[in-house]
Amino acid sequence: MQAISRRIVQQQSLKSSSASISSLKSLYSISSSDHRYGADHPRYGSTLATKGVGHLVRKGTGGRSSVSGLVATVFGATGFLGRYVVQQLAKIGTQVLVPFRGSEDNPRHLKLMGDLGQIVPMKYDPRDENSIKAVMAKANVVLNLIGREYETRNYSFEEVNFSMAEQLAMIAKEHGGIARFIQVSCLGASPSSPSRLLRAKAAAEEAVLREIPEATIMRPAVMVGTEDRIMNTWARSAKNYGFLPLIGGGSTKIQPVYVIDVAGAIVAALKDDGTSMGKIYELGGPDIYTIHELAEIMYDVIREWPRYVKVPFPIAKAIAMPREFLLNKVPFPLPVPFMFNLDQILALTKDTVVSENALTFSDLGLVPHKLKGYPIEFLIAFRKGGPQFGSTVSEKVSTDDYA
Repeated sequence: MQAISRRIVQQQSLKSSSASISSLKSLYSISSSDHRYGADHPRYGSTLATKGVGHLVRKGTGGRSSVSGLVATVFGATGFLGRYVVQQLAKIGTQVLVPFRGSEDNPRHLKLMGDLGQIVPMKYDPRDENSIKAVMAKANVVLNLIGREYETRNYSFEEVNFSMAEQLAMIAKEHGGIARFIQVSCLGASPSSPSRLLRAKAAAEEAVLREIPEATIMRPAVMVGTEDRIMNTWARSAKNYGFLPLIGGGSTKIQPVYVIDVAGAIVAALKDDGTSMGKIYELGGPDIYTIHELAEIMYDVIREWPRYVKVPFPIAKAIAMPREFLLNKVPFPLPVPFMFNLDQILALTKDTVVSENALTFSDLGLVPHKLKGYPIEFLIAFRKGGPQFGSTVSEKVSTDDYA
C-alpha cells in the first residue's frame, strides 16, 4: 500500500509541474519552436570548422567559461606570443593544453586566462617522443609556437626551429585526430637567407607541409608588445648606457606587427571554414619603418633625447663573433646576446617586409593596429620621471641648450 501511495504522489507532482510549465509558456509566449533559451540557438553554436566540412563542435556559448569542445595543444605557450594565443583561445571556450619543460612556475600565469580546469599545464621533454605524444593525445588542434633567436650549449638553431617542428608534424599525422595544425614561422624565412634562424624556419615550413599538406603557416614580422625583445631592449640600452647602437646605420627596413594582432590571426584561421588550410600568411604591420625611424618612435615615447652610435655591419659581426666561437668550447653557459646577436645582425643585412602578392591579415578578415599609440604604451615605464615626465617640447630640446 505504501508503494502505491508513493506512486500516486509522484504522478500528481508531475502533473502539477507540467501544468506550471504550461502556464509559464502561456504567460511568456514561449513556443516549442522558440530556441532563444536553449543551446540550439545560433548564438551558442561554434564557428570552428575542420577541414572545411561541417563544424568542429556544435555546442558551447563561445565565452571564457564555456566548453566549446576544442582542445588545443600549444607548444611554446610560455613564450612571448604564446601567452596571447592562450588568452584568445581561452576566451572562446577552448581547453588549452600547455606543454612546458622547466619549472612549474613557468606556465602559472597562463592558468588565470581560463576558467577552472580550462588551462592544463603538462610537463614534457621535447626530445622524448612518448612525452610529446602524451601532451597531444587528447587534442584536436596543435599549434607550434616554438622558436628561439639565439643558440645555447644545449639547443641549436636547427634543433629548436626545424627538428622539433618536423617531429611535431609527424606525431600529429600519426595521431589521426588532429583537425588543424598551425606552424608559426618568421617573416623572411627562406632557404637562401643569410640567417641560420630563417633558413631553419624555411626548412620547418617545408617539413610541416610535407607531413600535413593542410597545415597553416603563419609568418609574423618582428612582434611588438609589452614583453617584446626589440623595443624593450632598445629602451634599456638607452637608459643604461645613454645611447643606442644602430647596426648597419639603421637603414634596414622592417614591418613590425602588434603581437595581439598575430594571436588574433591564429585564432581567426581556426574559426574559418577551412579556407586557410594549406596556405601561408605573412603578417606584417600596416607601416614599414627603417630601424632608425623605429628607434625615433621609441625615444619619443620614453621622452629622452636621441643619441645613436652607428655600428657598421663588419664591426657588429666582430663584436658578436666571440660568443659564437666560445659557445661550445667553454664548460659554462654564456650570456644571452640581446643587442649583438650574430644571426640577427646577418638577418638585418636584408629588408624584411611582406611580399607583394602574399596572403595577409586582410585575407583573414582582420586589420592590424598601427604601431604608434597603444601598442607601445608600455614604454612609458622607461620615463625617468614617471608617466607624466617630460612634454612635447622637452622631447625635442636637448638639455645642453639650457647650460
